[in-house]
Amino acid sequence: MKRRHAKLIASAAVLCTMITGNSVMAASTSSNSAPPLTVTTGPDGNFQANFNPFVSNPDPGTQGLMYETLFYFDTVSGKTFDILGTGYKWSNGNKTVTVTLRKNAKWSDGTPFTSSDVVFTFNRIKKYSDADLNDDWSQLVSVKAEGLYKVVFNFKQGDIPFGNQFVLGDTYIVPSHIWSKLGDPSKAIVTKPVGTGPYLLKSFSQQMLTYTANSKYYLGAPAVKTVDYPAYASNESADLALANGTLQWAGIMIPDIQKAYTSVNSHNHYWFAPSFLTNLLGNLSNPILKQLPVRKAISLAIDRNKISVAGEDGYEQPASPTALVLPNEKSWLDPSLPKSDLTFKHDPAQAEKILEAAGFKKNSKGVFETKSGTPLSFTLLTVSGWSDWDTDALLIKQDLQQIGIQVTVQELTYGAYLNDISPKSGHYQLAMASMTGGPTPFTAYYNMLDPKGNSDYEGLNNATLNQLFSNYTASTSTSQQKKDIYQIERYFINQLPGIPLTDGADWYEYNDAHYTGWPTQSNPWIEGSPYNGQSAAIILRHLKPVH
Repeated sequence: MKRRHAKLIASAAVLCTMITGNSVMAASTSSNSAPPLTVTTGPDGNFQANFNPFVSNPDPGTQGLMYETLFYFDTVSGKTFDILGTGYKWSNGNKTVTVTLRKNAKWSDGTPFTSSDVVFTFNRIKKYSDADLNDDWSQLVSVKAEGLYKVVFNFKQGDIPFGNQFVLGDTYIVPSHIWSKLGDPSKAIVTKPVGTGPYLLKSFSQQMLTYTANSKYYLGAPAVKTVDYPAYASNESADLALANGTLQWAGIMIPDIQKAYTSVNSHNHYWFAPSFLTNLLGNLSNPILKQLPVRKAISLAIDRNKISVAGEDGYEQPASPTALVLPNEKSWLDPSLPKSDLTFKHDPAQAEKILEAAGFKKNSKGVFETKSGTPLSFTLLTVSGWSDWDTDALLIKQDLQQIGIQVTVQELTYGAYLNDISPKSGHYQLAMASMTGGPTPFTAYYNMLDPKGNSDYEGLNNATLNQLFSNYTASTSTSQQKKDIYQIERYFINQLPGIPLTDGADWYEYNDAHYTGWPTQSNPWIEGSPYNGQSAAIILRHLKPVH
């Protein structure tokens, strides 16, 4: 699978015409030219000409390669990368952050980038809240320019984690001289994307996107002159392209990767770093799933070891009941937790006892029912073509049917899946989902469990948790923040707002025959998977041709 984090919105289709950029260099092994790099972020099917950074599922390259943020906070290395910003300073009890901007950045049409573009972007998403993908204005009070190259952000309360991760690090800046004429950013029809990034869109078809290096990029044109993104409908078709060398960089799951990929070519490599949580989510507005005994029974019925081995080919380990990604976040694990809270049990018999004790009874078909006769029957959403998730979902279906819970697995396109699990639609019952994080566990917990978070898909709104999040953001003491996190861990263990399955891997495969400088397990200088547009753009800037 691949991960995303965004407030989910419905948007108009965004059309794209061919943009004339720098001439594409012919493939060569000389120092002045290099072959195109072919990339996939995962099997999403045909492209939809969606080059708008304010929609939930833009085409690859929109975010990062063309449109940029102020900074990038990498969750793998812990590093901060300056992008359109060159520095920032918090003040006023951590309620104000002042950002210094680059003075040499230009939009790809030649217009200088200034503070007015930053202020415009944030005021625009304030006016049109569907474009505020991270709910920035749930915390912001004002965004003002101080001259051409400084911007001051004022917040309602001290909240450095939110400010860094989302406001400074995950809001894409657009040119005011163009977007001021487009109305609601989330519905804008963008025919000629103009960004500050290292690449320009060269051509579009539903089966292929091609980008060319921006010769006027403020950090210099990347050595990778051409980047191609072919469309794939499934992991299997992308796996084949990787194995035969058609793809050089991917973010997909490959079964038996040593045999199918690395043994085929000495230049083929991979690194599957654990970086997020894969969850089974239940819609808490559902009258049955909101009952804790039901969620406990579901959790006990699931064989996570089978999911790890059969669904994830052993690449992803069973998750922690705390929802921490281990061992990455081991330093945040409550040392006072009993051993029984550190691992999940697989106990179908106990699952049935819990349901019976809660008043559920099996009908003549062996399916548990409520007292009013409603069967425990749910639809489980997954993404079509994400073969590991699709397998996981079928394994969960089998496990739950064994204890008397009916499950129908529904595979949707990624866009339809996002729409159905959106808190605004509330269409789903059960869903496979990822819980993306940040430099500390706070980000993942906040995103999923706070109603202001950008992935509160289950619809939780708990006053105790909301206060813990406020306490965390108001403190600069790591020891106090850990105490807050410890309480959230216990809530997750005891209340199961989501049902952790595995520690999700960042799928990352690459071929170093033509380019060097890739992040590796021994040199994890940045997240390697291409489905993170920000880190992908930084990697492309750092790659150098092999001579």
